[in-house]
Amino acid sequence: MSNPINLLLDIENEISNKDHSLFRDSMVSSIYKEAESLSTQFVMKSDEKKYNWDEQLDNILTSKIFGYPIMFLLLGLVFWITITGSNIPSSLLADFLFAIEAHITTFFMNINAPKWLHGILVLGIYRTLAWVISVMLPPMAIFFPCFTLLEDLGYLPRVAFNLDKLFKKAGAHGKQALTMSMGFGCNAAGIIACRIIESPRERLIAMITNNFVPCNGRFPTLIAVSSIFIGSIVASQYNTLVASFFVCILVIIGILVTLGVSLGLSKTLLKGVPSSFTLELPPYRKPQFGKILYRSLIDRTIFVLGRAIVVAAPAGLVTWILANVFIGGESILSLIAGFLQPFGNLIGMDGFILMAFILGLPANEIVLPLLIMSYMSKGAMLELDSIEAMGNLFIANGWTWLTGLNVMLFSLLHFPCATTLLTINKESGSFKWTFLSAIIPTIVAIVTCFVLTQIVRLIGLV
Repeated sequence: MSNPINLLLDIENEISNKDHSLFRDSMVSSIYKEAESLSTQFVMKSDEKKYNWDEQLDNILTSKIFGYPIMFLLLGLVFWITITGSNIPSSLLADFLFAIEAHITTFFMNINAPKWLHGILVLGIYRTLAWVISVMLPPMAIFFPCFTLLEDLGYLPRVAFNLDKLFKKAGAHGKQALTMSMGFGCNAAGIIACRIIESPRERLIAMITNNFVPCNGRFPTLIAVSSIFIGSIVASQYNTLVASFFVCILVIIGILVTLGVSLGLSKTLLKGVPSSFTLELPPYRKPQFGKILYRSLIDRTIFVLGRAIVVAAPAGLVTWILANVFIGGESILSLIAGFLQPFGNLIGMDGFILMAFILGLPANEIVLPLLIMSYMSKGAMLELDSIEAMGNLFIANGWTWLTGLNVMLFSLLHFPCATTLLTINKESGSFKWTFLSAIIPTIVAIVTCFVLTQIVRLIGLV
């Protein structure tokens, strides 16, 4: 009889000489086979055949043929519901908040407050917060319940299952599909969701690339510009539908960029073998609407909106100062935009567009109001009363279809907002990874717009 100690040493050497991930997979597989063997021997099966709805649904939702198209259609449906459903509430909320602004202005006039104080507090800070709340709250209040409903039904694990192989090939973790999905509502929420990834390396990859899916703050820019330059080519009743479809295409581009950058990081800064995990698909469940509303509105919508408000208030202050302090007859805002003009032209945009994105760092929702204010040479943020009026303003300032496409791509790919960066810093505990989370997407956005612009100009399409 062999020595037990020598036998254990032989087993340990055998394990150390094998790929740990392969050994884990083999071990899990053997456990399932043994369990299946035992169930065959000792579990009595009824002769009555029951229709397994879960299995039949999974055969469709996770199939190679139907899995991805269904994901795309569901995503488009959620976007369409969010876009069409948030239009009226956003308008009503904006009217309410700006009616309050009128009363505040009357109060400042009655007490003979200095114009600069009224400008900073009302036209700067309050108006910025009003736009952020009116633009951000209704879409989030619709999107998050829709997303949470899919989560509660048990569909999101199927999304992770479908995308698992793609993320593994990119050197990332399959669970990144879930954290990426959370980013559609808010990238900061997506960063927090990265906690479900056990590997620190793969968690960092997920955090750095989460920004490549558009959040609610970027939807207004994507939808408005898409409606002007894409939706306008069809009849008005189909404008929203076509704009939603094109936003879905942009989302697919964002997912492809996520996979590409994840692969690049896994081969360079964050080298390593992707960890394996066993994803057991949970059964489909009846949605619990009370919990869905609480989780989506309290835990997600209110939390994200609160953080956005905190960072948007200083942005309103800085914007008002830049637009109302003049040097040599020109505002500081116009001077900086003029300085950025050559670079902006190189990547198919202009200095005012770049300035709007830079000042929109605290909250992406204020990019369009900043841009409109800059073009109309006004001292405070404002918004035009229709998409047509906005399109006419942009075209009058030299926009072409290429400009619109570059603005959408840059909005999709550029640096995260301040709320997301603060969340990355808190979750990673490192300024280095926070900085890289800002600089990598920015480089990707610049390179993408530059290459597209040069190719289009080279072949003479503009």
